[in-house]
Amino acid sequence: MARDLAIDLGTANTLVYARGEGIVLNEPSVIALNSRTNEVLAMGRDAWKMIGRTPSYIVAVRPLRQGAITDFEVTQEMIRLLLKRVGVNRFNRPRVVICVPSAITAVEKRAVTEAARKAGATEAQLIEQPMAAAIGAGLRINEPMANMVIDIGGGTSETALISLGGIVALQAVRVGSFDIDAAIITHIRREYGIAIGEQTAEEIKILIGSAYPTPDEVRAEVRGRELMSGLPKTVILSAAEVRNAIAEPVNTMVDSVLSCVAEAPPELAQDLIERGIFLVGGGSLLKGLDLRLTEETEVPVRLVRQPLESVVLGAGRVIESYEELRDMFMEARR
Repeated sequence: MARDLAIDLGTANTLVYARGEGIVLNEPSVIALNSRTNEVLAMGRDAWKMIGRTPSYIVAVRPLRQGAITDFEVTQEMIRLLLKRVGVNRFNRPRVVICVPSAITAVEKRAVTEAARKAGATEAQLIEQPMAAAIGAGLRINEPMANMVIDIGGGTSETALISLGGIVALQAVRVGSFDIDAAIITHIRREYGIAIGEQTAEEIKILIGSAYPTPDEVRAEVRGRELMSGLPKTVILSAAEVRNAIAEPVNTMVDSVLSCVAEAPPELAQDLIERGIFLVGGGSLLKGLDLRLTEETEVPVRLVRQPLESVVLGAGRVIESYEELRDMFMEARR
């Protein structure tokens, strides 16, 4: 018997939830290809390790950028491999619920659902990531009260105000944690004349990156290739320097949240002061982001218990109660 599946198709990571089992797969959204033969060499964590370390004919690509499909064929192949890895075959065709950014276009919707069907799904439904995140965080979204969720992903940042099972206000920007990594790469190249890769930038962000001054800040030693000489070089970065370097993408995220809060009807705005705002997604783990948002919005902002898994857990709850919760699907709520 086919197991229904929920897929959080993220720019940074893809998670799969199987009905009755929970999360069965969590891999980076990366696929490695031989450009000469178009052969798939690796997917997920194995492909992620290849970024910046391969010969010219082997390319490690992210088929999704800023929450949008940039390569339909590679995305289809990645979904096919994901489904195969969790046991889907031609005799076992599940129903699939896929979490997508709320700002997705009609063309992108068709691309995602078609990719899932071609990969082996008998039925493919879409659900907005902020809605799934709210369900996964255990918020009472069907009650007449304000539930505000900020979902900071790899390629998008979405803020949704939810009440009575629907989205009352929504702000989405195609800026996420990858843009923070890119800002770090640009800063080090401009200020020190050193080139670093995506993985190094991510390590810097995790180690000393922050959106707000925090106690016990440390410095980090960064190794890269000097552009002038081509030789390895080491520099020391401070947390304050990195905070200034990433100010532009962080400010964009904060402004998006402020715009959504400003759209809240008066009664729901009162609820927000009492209930607070909930922060989910991998990008929400940036140090001090909750403090920065609390200061800017004057509303308590708190990180949920499982920020990385909230979206797929919410979609998982939908497939566990498929018929009862099918009103949550994007097409059903249009």
